[in-house]
Amino acid sequence: MSAVRSTPERRRWIAWAALATAFVLVNLLRLSTAVLAEELASAYAATAAELGTLHAAFFYIYAPLQIVAGVLADRAGIRRTATIGVAVMSAGALGFALADTYPVAFAARLCIGLGGSVVFVATLRFCANWFPPRAFATMSGVTVAIAGVGGILATTPLAVAVAAAGWRAVIAGLAAVGLALAAGVSLLVRDTPADAGLPSIAGVPDAPTLTLGEVGANALSVLRGRDTWLAGIVLFAGTGVNITVIGLWGVPYVVQTYGVSVTRASTYTLLGSAGLLLGPPLLGRLSDRLGRRTGLIVAATALHATAFGALAVAASPPLLAVGAILFLTGFLAGGFTLTYTVVRERHGSAASGVATGTVNALGFSGAAVFPVLMGTALDTFWTGETVAGARVYSATGYRVAFGLAALAGVAAFAAASWLHVRTRRRRGKTETTTAGTTAD
Repeated sequence: MSAVRSTPERRRWIAWAALATAFVLVNLLRLSTAVLAEELASAYAATAAELGTLHAAFFYIYAPLQIVAGVLADRAGIRRTATIGVAVMSAGALGFALADTYPVAFAARLCIGLGGSVVFVATLRFCANWFPPRAFATMSGVTVAIAGVGGILATTPLAVAVAAAGWRAVIAGLAAVGLALAAGVSLLVRDTPADAGLPSIAGVPDAPTLTLGEVGANALSVLRGRDTWLAGIVLFAGTGVNITVIGLWGVPYVVQTYGVSVTRASTYTLLGSAGLLLGPPLLGRLSDRLGRRTGLIVAATALHATAFGALAVAASPPLLAVGAILFLTGFLAGGFTLTYTVVRERHGSAASGVATGTVNALGFSGAAVFPVLMGTALDTFWTGETVAGARVYSATGYRVAFGLAALAGVAAFAAASWLHVRTRRRRGKTETTTAGTTAD
């Protein structure tokens, strides 16, 4: 143990790895419904809208609790918040595995979202406490990239496991893994280097314990900021659409449009998760090197809207093109991730938890809305056929659904452009003020 505790630089990576592994499980569970879609539709005789609602149940509780998660990370502490969250999420996963009716499954999915809601914000708060500000965009990108690992596991590996053991046994196994991870987080994570009995890290600002009043004041400041809401719109569209397509409708789209197996179809959504694994750390690192954020966000939103627009126009492009589009949309999430850094830089490290939680709440509200919107579009163009209890949807339905995704991308582009203009104006005023002071 002394070797582990020898330097704060070494200890922070071990603790971050424990939190990141828990975040992998969060993403595996929240995206598992794509591979499980036909199993769940058959088990609960669910329509597309009902299946979308079941998928979105995770986000109904996850999204609004992001602000609470930020408050808890700032006030109650990272270690305590993350440990309890992972344990609650695991209990929800066990309930989901045992659910024999749709309402029970819905309640269990809510519980998974309840526990999972605190893990990402707690991890970014940990990064703010243990890494210098100049590395925050890189670390937030790497943390988001971990979602790609969970997304990859939620595709072909999950499909193979479900085919071998059944979906209920697999989800119950993941619940057991989660309980072990909760114990690991409690053992390895500390809120600050001082809490771990280690010296402070050069360049990392102190993280004082905030009073409830100070946390409340930070929350009000973040909520009143126009940039917060512009960043939130970007995340609402980008995160909401990506999670809906990769986490729910991507696999049924490929299965029903191209007549392939669920396992093979899952390899294409795997490419979307692979893009998520690569894009955020690369774009985060590029942003830190350039010292620029909003220009990259604008470019990412423009390409994201174009990619889904291409799927909406071409009902059934070559499968290779589908894989390339899904990879690109996952990769471009690295641009959306920069909004966390933008908002954090506006409000300082002391408000890091609540700032991250607020924009995350707005982002994951999209993940609660888009599954139902796209599911309703698919139900509208249902062919009237079912296969093994699951509905078969038309190419027109999928084109409408992807059209909704493209329109969301246009809204994200508009918000990102406005955020970029505001940032440039603010930078110009700062440079003018500095020049005037120097002249005096």
